[in-house]
Amino acid sequence: MLEQILRLYPQADLFSLFDFLPEDQRGFLGGRPVRTSLIQHMPSAKRRHRAYLPIMPLAIEQLDLGEYELVISSSYVVAKGVLTRPDQLHVCYCHSPVRFAWDLQHQYLRETGLDRGVKSWLARAVLHYIRGWDLRSAAGVDAFVVNSDTVARRVRKIYRRDSVCVYPPVDLDGFPLCEEKDEYYLTASRLVPYKKINLIVEAFSRTPERKLVVIGDGPDFAKIKRLAGTNVTMLGYQPAAALCRHMQRAKAFVFAAEEDFGIVPVEAQACGTPVIALGRGGATETVLDGVTGLFFNEQTPECLLEALDRFENHGDWDARAIRRHAEHFSIARFRDEFSAVIESEWRRFKSDGKPPKDNDRFPADGEIDRLAPSSLPMTMKRIG
Repeated sequence: MLEQILRLYPQADLFSLFDFLPEDQRGFLGGRPVRTSLIQHMPSAKRRHRAYLPIMPLAIEQLDLGEYELVISSSYVVAKGVLTRPDQLHVCYCHSPVRFAWDLQHQYLRETGLDRGVKSWLARAVLHYIRGWDLRSAAGVDAFVVNSDTVARRVRKIYRRDSVCVYPPVDLDGFPLCEEKDEYYLTASRLVPYKKINLIVEAFSRTPERKLVVIGDGPDFAKIKRLAGTNVTMLGYQPAAALCRHMQRAKAFVFAAEEDFGIVPVEAQACGTPVIALGRGGATETVLDGVTGLFFNEQTPECLLEALDRFENHGDWDARAIRRHAEHFSIARFRDEFSAVIESEWRRFKSDGKPPKDNDRFPADGEIDRLAPSSLPMTMKRIG
């Protein structure tokens, strides 16, 4: 998404909490320098940046954006907290309010072993502080754009703000249609607790006649591997080409996480592969029940097994129709919709509540000295 924003606004300067992208992954920046915060120079920040959560709000507020007319932030945790003046327009693309500090706090504390003891109370105090700062910083945003209607509801509940949904761009060209399918199911994810890969593996291990391929690595790899039956193949991390081949030939892609949007199920559908997904979160907006896949209602092996039975009794799936649906989430669509929102907000901002004049339009390159997308980088290992 950041790549596409930078292509839309090539004159933009880029700010970030920190920047540890390896050289072979920096091509999308186009040689653009990245201005970082004080966290960039903290001890062990590259490996343990999450430990600096308590000072991230302070760090983001030290970025000086005073010379810009337009600030675009790509925010999950703190990027929206950059300080701007009333004569600056700040549009935030919000991936979600900070879920581990809001509705997922108790789950986060359990999964990290911080649900009891002295460390638990310290963690709760930090999350309490993050919630207060999160609300304050939301007030400094002029317009919210979100990546799904699911996130729009969270933004409304937590920030009491309206927002515009622009689905993120998916590289559909990297996942071509394939109508020939093999007799295995696929799941692909970073192996962390909330992705619920353990649930998927446990369900398939109960039905050894079904084959499952698991692609991905992470801290739960060994634990999940111990759950796996002989019908489950765990491949670990795979390059993009291998992931694509497995998606193209899979009987179905299985997705058990409650995500804000969920790009991987869209990539599977781009291959013409139906998706069996949890019927909550972003998947309800990207999967058409009975047309491009099926839903199950609870994160339990029993519910998933029932969905697998329904899937196998459904009959043939139309791979071309599944691909056509995935094309609603293309890069071109994102660029058109996002730029339209920015132009609309710019018109509103410049009119200052008055009806826009004929010449009140979004500035062309060079009319704004520089635009600044301010983004919080997250260490994301692309599975495949």
